[in-house]
Amino acid sequence: MNKNSWKYKLPLLMCGVFLWATPLSAMERETNCKDGIDNDGDTVYDCSDADCFAEAHCQPGQGEENSDATCGDWVDNDGDGVKDCEDMDCKAPGITTCYGSWDMRKAKVEQIKPETTKTVSQVLPDLKPGMGIEDLIGSGKDKDGERNDVLCSDGFDNDGDGMVDCADYGCRFDPDVTICQGSPDFRFSVVGNISQEYIQRGEIDNSGAPVDAVAENNWDTRFSRLQLRALGPIPQIQDSFFLLSTRMEKTPRLTWAMFQLPVGGGHYININSGGGGLSNALVLSTAKQLLLDPPYYVYSAFEQGNGAAMELGGPMPFLNPGLMRYRVFFGGGSGRFAGNVGGRYFTYDNTNYTYSVGAQVGINIIGYVSRWDSPFLYTPAPTALGLQVGVKYDQRAQERYPALNAASSFRWNRLILMGEFYGKQELEFESTQMAYNLQAGFLIWPKHLLLAADFGQYLPTEMQNPPEQLETDIRKNLQGQTQWRAALHWFFWRNIGVASVVYSDKLTAPYEEGDNFEYERIVEMVAQYRF
Repeated sequence: MNKNSWKYKLPLLMCGVFLWATPLSAMERETNCKDGIDNDGDTVYDCSDADCFAEAHCQPGQGEENSDATCGDWVDNDGDGVKDCEDMDCKAPGITTCYGSWDMRKAKVEQIKPETTKTVSQVLPDLKPGMGIEDLIGSGKDKDGERNDVLCSDGFDNDGDGMVDCADYGCRFDPDVTICQGSPDFRFSVVGNISQEYIQRGEIDNSGAPVDAVAENNWDTRFSRLQLRALGPIPQIQDSFFLLSTRMEKTPRLTWAMFQLPVGGGHYININSGGGGLSNALVLSTAKQLLLDPPYYVYSAFEQGNGAAMELGGPMPFLNPGLMRYRVFFGGGSGRFAGNVGGRYFTYDNTNYTYSVGAQVGINIIGYVSRWDSPFLYTPAPTALGLQVGVKYDQRAQERYPALNAASSFRWNRLILMGEFYGKQELEFESTQMAYNLQAGFLIWPKHLLLAADFGQYLPTEMQNPPEQLETDIRKNLQGQTQWRAALHWFFWRNIGVASVVYSDKLTAPYEEGDNFEYERIVEMVAQYRF
């Protein structure tokens, strides 16, 4: 035998002798199996202690697990093989004993108000039959003004209802808000669309009669979009936020980078990858496009990408914080796609240094509306009416122009209406260009069916001083366009899985006098997932 083996066996032998020599009656036991106290100091108490296993109230199958008391008593009350917080019954609304430190916000939230510091108790109202937690948004004292990742992470009570960020019903229960799910940590998000398309293209004359013997017909099956996003707070900077978004489609690229830092009072500095502009079309997630794709004609002539941009924003000073918000921005450098991370991408000469500077004001006329809100109605929404108005000056590779943008959003119960206008006066070529889009959505069946449609036009005037050579982007600005679309969305798995049928009809005006109109009609079936 190895002589060193005794140094391992001796401690075990001594422990055995000690236990054998100590009478069981002298060892401490749990004296009360119902007081919630560890009487014998062995780190477990009541029904979790082996001393209490034989007690009648510790036996499984004696009742239900449907309250804070029964979900924390160490007993499988309903006898289904799982107990307390392992039982799905203990995740029902109103049961808080299983909350972690982050989820405890749902039961009690500490808020700092200007006049005092106090703890505000938040007990969720009872859910009626058929209701989900999403139905609580806009109920009670909730004013439904915080329902997106940006407003839900800025450390400010944007809608003035006394609930900040993840304490707000909209931040807690809207499935589109990811920053408040699970824990305040880095998250990974996916939006993917699988589509089956039928595309028909052709030409017609001024009377509307086809001029080609056989129109172009195309079938296509593909991932129409795959968006991968990393988002969350910036370490060691309270109320900060970052978002990195990558589009993996025809040209995989990092399309959006955003870093937002607080400067106090709800104001912020935002550094981004060049999406500084007036229209929301290019900066909203693909999961927030009511017709799956933004209306191209609204931004094609007005929103050209910058290499990088910075903006300052927040509530308007000296006013009710929820009434008006402002943002001013500056973007510089050229990028082929708005929001794309990159530098001088244009393949032709840049005669100008490209930059953009502008300002925008958002006004809440009724309720609370944010430019980051999703137009996808999943449940009936409280009444809200908001307006955004902004101006900017752009200098592009070949252009210089001031521009005006106005957008409005109205939500009422199952209905959402949105409108946007964009206009600019091109100084280099002396041309006026305008575009508008009207969108509507109606929730036919809450949590199941949403009907949407839009109509819009791009209306340019003739250039009085055209360049010697029309590059691709400038040439597109000369062709008017009319488009209408309709879509039916089916939420087949909450709002994470959405199946859609979309019809699009687009008519493009001739580039030169005597040319024919070009039409494009698309029928698309899309399965979308987003989480």
